Amino acid sequence: MASSSKTQERPIGIDLFAGAGGLSLGFEQAGFDIAAAVEIDPIHCATHEYNFPYSKVICASVTDLTGDELRQRAQLGDREIDVVFGGAPCQGFSLIGKRTLDDPRNQLASDYVRLVYELQPRYFVFENVKGLTVGKHVKFLRDMIKALTDSGYDVVDPYSVLNAADYGVPQSRQRLFLIGAKRGLPLPGYPQPHKEKVTVHEAIGDLPDANSFGELVDSDTVAIDWETTSDYAQILRGLKQDETDFSYPRHFNRSRLTSSLRTKHTELSQSRFLATKPGKTEPVSRFRKLDPKGLCNTLRAGTDSARGAFTSPRPIHPELPRVITVREAARLHSYPDWFRFHSTKWHGFRQVGNSVPPMLGRAVAQQIAGALNYTPLAPTKHLELGAEELLYVDMSKAAGKFGVPVDTIAQRTRKNAKAVEKAEAEHTAGTQQTAIAEEANA
Repeated sequence: MASSSKTQERPIGIDLFAGAGGLSLGFEQAGFDIAAAVEIDPIHCATHEYNFPYSKVICASVTDLTGDELRQRAQLGDREIDVVFGGAPCQGFSLIGKRTLDDPRNQLASDYVRLVYELQPRYFVFENVKGLTVGKHVKFLRDMIKALTDSGYDVVDPYSVLNAADYGVPQSRQRLFLIGAKRGLPLPGYPQPHKEKVTVHEAIGDLPDANSFGELVDSDTVAIDWETTSDYAQILRGLKQDETDFSYPRHFNRSRLTSSLRTKHTELSQSRFLATKPGKTEPVSRFRKLDPKGLCNTLRAGTDSARGAFTSPRPIHPELPRVITVREAARLHSYPDWFRFHSTKWHGFRQVGNSVPPMLGRAVAQQIAGALNYTPLAPTKHLELGAEELLYVDMSKAAGKFGVPVDTIAQRTRKNAKAVEKAEAEHTAGTQQTAIAEEANA
């Protein structure tokens, strides 16, 4: 990154496996600058660039990237890096063999350790699924800790599983965090849970009903003003200051509902949704209806194109006969309203479901800032968000922008953005046909 006053004043972090940028935002909110974000998916790279216009997006696999190349592409020179953070994709960690990190199916986690060694940051944060801490998977985790220790780092022991709901996020989501420091530096601790919980209603109760706007059938945005009363929602909408948020304020229109493309449901499905009690699962679709007074269940990303391009079951709105929108999911994940996602529902929900809730990331990042003896100040500079075209690109255009092959994400080469949306619609229709058939047989 080119030299500037902000990067001289704030510690810098590098986000590996960045996705749309949930952990990037958490660290920025704790007072860090995101010097670089590494992500293999060009669609996610475009979204990250839109939301973090000052950060260098590196569209590449960590497997193909060395520490020196990353430094060069991010224009870091020999500047010391304060923290490297990220979580390797967690599907199917292999436990075959005596050394799990040597298994090719665990290559991404192995490359995370390698890049920490090559970049020599003061601190690192590794985030992943809770499942790594139980059963046979513990061996993989122990191997990773040993590899980091052998690379010259002390690891906070014991490691910890944190629930996002304990850190201001209105969602029950448990994730493993592995934290460490270069040997000789003070070790950070884990954040203390908050006493208060944020409810689903506090998070999304103010948002206008997307189904009330014809524009949202084909577009993900509409101009509309509305009233917001809860502290949580006012903070995310930018109407109230969060004293613990040291991210750069973004210029955005608070009277514009974004990331809110509608989902069509049959009348039968809507009646079933309405009949389902809050906090219970609708028996045909298997969608869980949110309890306005409770927490959202864990939002998941769904499958990639190789496995059908289906979106993970979305929760049913606590009061309306439909599933939640991407914006409502983002609120339940603690994303501010200025943060935008890809315009398609499939990409948008995957970007939310795959990410670390920013407020959870912030709680961990604050511990790193404390270990650095860094006291952040609220920035006065506002940032302009990136070009909106970044949120509407298909894979071909995104790949062209970042200069990578269009088949970089191999499992998606058979589908363009419209085909993905078609697959999603067919999946929804299949669920609805099941509902109709069960109704007829009832």
